[in-house]
Amino acid sequence: MPERRWAAAVAHDRTRCGLDDRELTARVERLTTEQKVRLLTGADFWSLHEEPAAGLRRLVVSDGPAGVRGEHWDERDTSTNIPSPTALASTWDELLVEEVGRLLAFEARRKRVDVLLAPTVNLHRTPYAGRHFECFSEDPLLTARIAVAYVRGVQTGGVGATVKHFVANDSETERMTLDAKIDERALFELHLAPFEAVVCEANVWAVMAAYNSVNGHSMTESPLLLDILKRRWGFDGVVMSDWFATRSTEDSARAALDLAMPGPDGPWGDALVEAVRAGTVDQAAIDDKVLRIMRLAGRVGALEGGRRRPAPRYAADEVAWVVRRVAAAGFVLARNQRGVLPLDRSRLRRVAVIGPNAATARTLGGGSATVFAPYTVSPLQGLLSALPATVEVRHCIGVTASSRIPVAGPPWVFAPDGDGPGVQARLLAPDGAELLSERRQGCAFHWPDHVGAQRVAKAEVSAVIRATDPGTYTVGISGTGRYRLLIDGEEVLDDVLEARLGADMVETLVIPPQAAHRVELDRGEQVTVVAINETDSTPPLHGIRFSLNVAAPHDSDDEEIDRAVSLARSSDVAVVVVGTTEEIESEGFDRDSLALPGRQDELVERVAQANPDTIVVVNAGAPVLLPWADDVAAVLLTWFAGQEFGNALADVLLGDAEPGGRLPTSWPLHEEGLATTRPADGVLRYDEGLMVGYRGYERGGPAPRYPFGHGLGYSSWTYLSIDAPREAAAGAEIAVDVTVRNSGGRRAREVVQLYASRAVSAVERPARWLIGFAVVEANAGEDVTATITARERAFQHYSPVIGGWTTEPGAFQLAAGASSTELSLFSTIEIFRGGTSGEGHGCPPPDLSSARRTPGLPQTA
Repeated sequence: MPERRWAAAVAHDRTRCGLDDRELTARVERLTTEQKVRLLTGADFWSLHEEPAAGLRRLVVSDGPAGVRGEHWDERDTSTNIPSPTALASTWDELLVEEVGRLLAFEARRKRVDVLLAPTVNLHRTPYAGRHFECFSEDPLLTARIAVAYVRGVQTGGVGATVKHFVANDSETERMTLDAKIDERALFELHLAPFEAVVCEANVWAVMAAYNSVNGHSMTESPLLLDILKRRWGFDGVVMSDWFATRSTEDSARAALDLAMPGPDGPWGDALVEAVRAGTVDQAAIDDKVLRIMRLAGRVGALEGGRRRPAPRYAADEVAWVVRRVAAAGFVLARNQRGVLPLDRSRLRRVAVIGPNAATARTLGGGSATVFAPYTVSPLQGLLSALPATVEVRHCIGVTASSRIPVAGPPWVFAPDGDGPGVQARLLAPDGAELLSERRQGCAFHWPDHVGAQRVAKAEVSAVIRATDPGTYTVGISGTGRYRLLIDGEEVLDDVLEARLGADMVETLVIPPQAAHRVELDRGEQVTVVAINETDSTPPLHGIRFSLNVAAPHDSDDEEIDRAVSLARSSDVAVVVVGTTEEIESEGFDRDSLALPGRQDELVERVAQANPDTIVVVNAGAPVLLPWADDVAAVLLTWFAGQEFGNALADVLLGDAEPGGRLPTSWPLHEEGLATTRPADGVLRYDEGLMVGYRGYERGGPAPRYPFGHGLGYSSWTYLSIDAPREAAAGAEIAVDVTVRNSGGRRAREVVQLYASRAVSAVERPARWLIGFAVVEANAGEDVTATITARERAFQHYSPVIGGWTTEPGAFQLAAGASSTELSLFSTIEIFRGGTSGEGHGCPPPDLSSARRTPGLPQTA
């Protein structure tokens, strides 16, 4: 596979667009108040208004964290599906993540997108959170370092990044209205810290204000926007609302929100013009908002006379290589008894590949993270491709994990004219006139409710369903509104499907209600299916959005488990791929259980009893309970690994790549003591304070199954020495050298982690906290030294009394090791001359060193 030269360090200045603020201000001054205010609300769902008088073209924004979807939401406009953010953080590799950012910039430029609505830097406060997979880590430092690298990569390619959701949008339940009650130290030391790093070090170009409130203020009206984000940190970009999060005219305008999304409707518009004329909103505030939008437009090349950074370039094989490499680098080998991994190809004769996620892997979470990949390599496909023809690979699903009817597709769906796979779709006007007719390969549909000026009254999809095996086929529809289903001309369904009462709008999009009809078919028999949506009954926000669904006949779970046991017993090794479903992990709702859905735990237990060399691959974006973990040979945590999942998995299982990941979040043993996502009377109390994740576990909470930072490789490491300063001034950066030896038999990678603690303190502290890390690689028997820089905040705490950061002088203990609980080397440093650093004024000094790895040398984190 091709190699790429890693991006050189870039010092990020304030514009790089060829237009300074004087020129931008002059353009703003050309506009009337009406023209200015028009620019402050989106033009539509995914774009900002053009303004010829200011030389401003239309500016396009796009989700999201797992790829650049663009303005369309179906299979006709595919996007590279990268591994989920939690998988990226599992690499602990800033260089690799920066390369991913560059790839995303390439994708954005290819799809004519100017601003990417990512990354999400809310913390893994609790594994119950529905968007856990979309965030990086439970630790603010690791989140910050990965996010800074991500943003630098994206913006180096001339595409704006949007750090979100500012702030404490850590759960989905009542997310539009909940008030998060957070004490000031936890707010600044944990929840605001990643935002501060991305603003101050990466100069992110946009920030998204969250739906929720914090300490009594809706985030689109919060004083944090002006007092902290813009004044204290000096943020000079655009603050946009999350979609439909702007709920007021004057309060939000005065609170330093710059852009209300989406448009064209919203609470600003004419009402804001009137507020300016009445003097209740200052004209200067409007001018500042427009200047920020112009500044963003200049940075992304949307202004006449400006210039844009050159677009990165990737060939198709380079895209695949990056995604595949990143996926493998994020896989966490949590258990490897008897060294069962890596597998030796030459000794394999039969391999059983079992599980509901083996042939249909889950590569991304639901909601705004959704993209339509050009292809997806399943674990089964990856192993079939990687193993020689002499190895027999046998498969069964074991159990059915989801109760939903899947979206229809190959090999059962054909166009009604019989000419190949796909469906025929038509949009009809109220008088029955055909407004649109198109052939579609996918069966998940999304159209606007107008074609030109004509309203769409009816959407009609026709297809042929052809049986591959005899049995009962379930044909259905997913959506909201009135639907009719005809099979061979006979109406078998006429129903109004309604969203769950109180459901979040995204929940309704991700797991809409379904209705279905069962039909018996012999092998090769076919029926003609017509699905009709009466669009007047569809909620207006959704447009026209529904799916045609087909479920083929399958055996019962009991029969499938028996088949899995038989395959496992007669195979050299059993690879069981378990995981979550779209009903479990998504934007729009939280989890109420960490158990794997369906009878997957029973499947693993039965297979493990049949074959001692059972390897379990956990295909989930967030932690799940693993009650069988001590009874299987290996546990590999693969997250949502993107479109190259299967190839990356084969690389790791067969030893062509090392599982490079280390846990960015603690993996719980059980559900006792975990923070809730459920508000009480509209209030969600962050009672854990500073003790999020491993900080709480190590303060006497129940031990996790796998600790923060944990991960095994295919070698072993000996920690030899730590060299740290004996003393340092408050607010100074320190460099700590940790020397390790690759004591195994192959070249390998290690993530050297550095933690601080304080035995006696005048303020509350966790038992230990991460202050730095470094990725090293070494050949067998080779020693290598990791130099870890602990930055000024490493020994500071936030003081609500002074409204800023301060250092408690005295002795701090340093500990280096392979995880938060596996610490081998210790040192003590005396911090003297206690004082304040900035006392809440401005950013800490930016770190522009961005040390780049040279082969054989460690990365400095």
